[in-house]
Amino acid sequence: MGPSDHEPSMRLDSFRVGVDIGGTFTDIIMHGSDGSLRQLKVPSTPSRFEQAIIQGLQHLLHDANGRPGMLSTVTHGTTIATNTILEGRGAVTALLTTQGFRDVLELGRLRYPVLHDLSWEKLKPLVPRRYRLEVAERINANGEIERAPDLDQVTALVVTLRQQGIQSIAVCFINSYANPHNEKRVAEWLRAKFPDLHVSASFEILPEIKEYERTSTTVVNAYIHQIIDGYLGNLERELRSLGIECPLLMMQSNGGLVDAKTARSKPVQLVESGPAAGVTAACFLARKLDLPNVIAFDMGGTTAKASLVESGQPFEAPEYEVGGGMNTRRSLMKGNGYTVRVPSIDIAEVGAGGGSVVWIDDGNAPHVGPHSAGAVPGPACYGHGGTLPTLTDAAVVLGFLNPESLAGGTQKIHQALAVDVISKQVAEPLHLSLLEAAYGVYTIAVANMSSVIRAVSSERGRDPRDFVLMAFGGAGPLHAVEMARSFEMPTVIVPISPGLFSTMGLLMANIQYHSIRSYAARAELDAEVIEAAFTDMEACTLHDLEVMGYRPDHVRLGRFADMRYAGQSYELKIPVPSHPLTHRDLRQLRNQFGLEYERTYGHQTPDQQTEIVNLRLRATCSPPDARSSDVFGEREELPPNTPEITRDAYFGPDVGVLATPILSRWHLQSKPRPGPLIVEDMDATTLVPPHSRAYQDSFGNIVIQIG
Repeated sequence: MGPSDHEPSMRLDSFRVGVDIGGTFTDIIMHGSDGSLRQLKVPSTPSRFEQAIIQGLQHLLHDANGRPGMLSTVTHGTTIATNTILEGRGAVTALLTTQGFRDVLELGRLRYPVLHDLSWEKLKPLVPRRYRLEVAERINANGEIERAPDLDQVTALVVTLRQQGIQSIAVCFINSYANPHNEKRVAEWLRAKFPDLHVSASFEILPEIKEYERTSTTVVNAYIHQIIDGYLGNLERELRSLGIECPLLMMQSNGGLVDAKTARSKPVQLVESGPAAGVTAACFLARKLDLPNVIAFDMGGTTAKASLVESGQPFEAPEYEVGGGMNTRRSLMKGNGYTVRVPSIDIAEVGAGGGSVVWIDDGNAPHVGPHSAGAVPGPACYGHGGTLPTLTDAAVVLGFLNPESLAGGTQKIHQALAVDVISKQVAEPLHLSLLEAAYGVYTIAVANMSSVIRAVSSERGRDPRDFVLMAFGGAGPLHAVEMARSFEMPTVIVPISPGLFSTMGLLMANIQYHSIRSYAARAELDAEVIEAAFTDMEACTLHDLEVMGYRPDHVRLGRFADMRYAGQSYELKIPVPSHPLTHRDLRQLRNQFGLEYERTYGHQTPDQQTEIVNLRLRATCSPPDARSSDVFGEREELPPNTPEITRDAYFGPDVGVLATPILSRWHLQSKPRPGPLIVEDMDATTLVPPHSRAYQDSFGNIVIQIG
């Protein structure tokens, strides 16, 4: 069922659904056309992730007295693509490339993330050398065919590969960005000859210059295709079995949505799907609150992530690396993972979450993470068989977390198990008291996570004191104030439903499709040639979207150019005017590039020749069921009638144990209330320590002022 089946507007009894799969919980939000908001956290089911989604949807529909046919869209963000790479669970993949270019994938850019670590080892390529085979074909740099591929040779190569258990093939020929004829011919031949074999061709995945980046991105697409295609296929079948026939939209790495069919054919677009949704929500809320500078901080069960938001817009990276561990300096450090060149929100990440395991090294120094207890068995206090101490266990011992249950009662807490595991495996080996050990774990975790705040602020020339910290995720609000205090940030905002905030981003996101075309002339900036190329790209994109059910007058188009100084290897993306281009526009484009270059690198060289490498087009449109009201609307909740209770909580050796009021969010009013306070939501716990004050704004956000 396409988007046109739902136009021009939603029914009055329909629901939009956002689903975000995390390492520990699967979060689901159902937003009704009447403005109602139902939310649910259920334990993730790693063996078959779609099971948790189906169970959650059934629960929410039953709760709303709804029917499956009342769902208008299901939007979905997931970390399955990333985890497939990290865990090495992808398809057995081969690479067909031009004769003489077999080792491009392994040579890469000869970059190293560490210069003085003799023990560092480069990641092994996703395609071993024995599966990287050469085809006798050639297209020159001008796009001229010098040698057509021998299809009989290709067939023989693939037959041999099939005998070796190959499940997926990446095809990447030299200069196919200039002319895809040879690559297209081989891809079509393979799909006809071997229909059960998945084929990823670089001209379809990344038709741009840079042989290594194009090869690596195409290989990653081929490697994860089987897992993503199988997962989304199973999910669509399960949804249909419930009677849910509405569109399934997937969150891309760039924060835009794409239909499930496109996501299944180009799963490389989903590698950063999960983290992108949270930043999308943070951008939307920052604009609503008129906050120009925000650092979005997302901490879940496995990782902590941060991203910079300026003027309500996120930073976008043209490429990133995956599979090389946590990425605390994505824009600065290269060579530690597999390069993926697709537009993505620039996010720094570190292995610190609620499930992070506490361990002591041979030098008797304690550490938190990066290993995680995950969803199964989870922290010891969950009572699912976990035997290792985690950050969540430490928070239970400190009194920060509810000693009986979390997630609205769906996750029982066994305080005695937390006390036992922290005492025996942390406190006793370090010769500390129980509370001192638990608070030390909390302090180490805060220090670890500070690296992601530093990576997106001071390391980019931004002063974190000029930013507001927006904390979300199941564990983010529990650690946010101490992190902000370490950077002298004055304010922390905890939005409504912080543990499901990323899921809200799925409901706020727009549909986005991107196209790219290499600009052969480069230094010869011809306004007519560039305008003709953009016009053709726009016509093709609008036609494709119309076939999918999106009317051209509902699509917003954005033009961009990848520009650089002649002789350089890396580009900056510069906006291009949407009106017919003139030579004056090109002069302004050069000037704009110079300013952006100076902002990025601290200087510019106006006398040096400027060139365009790629032309980019971004098509954006609202989902078919978008409405003017949103999940961040103003709220008028009355304080609950339930009396406040207190719980002993430990705030470090300088403060000690304090009887701390335990509140719901709606106990807070517009008048700031001094800490210590613990605010328990269904999906997260917010800690307001001493020397800080908290109040609730008109949108239901908790605003914490740090003294």
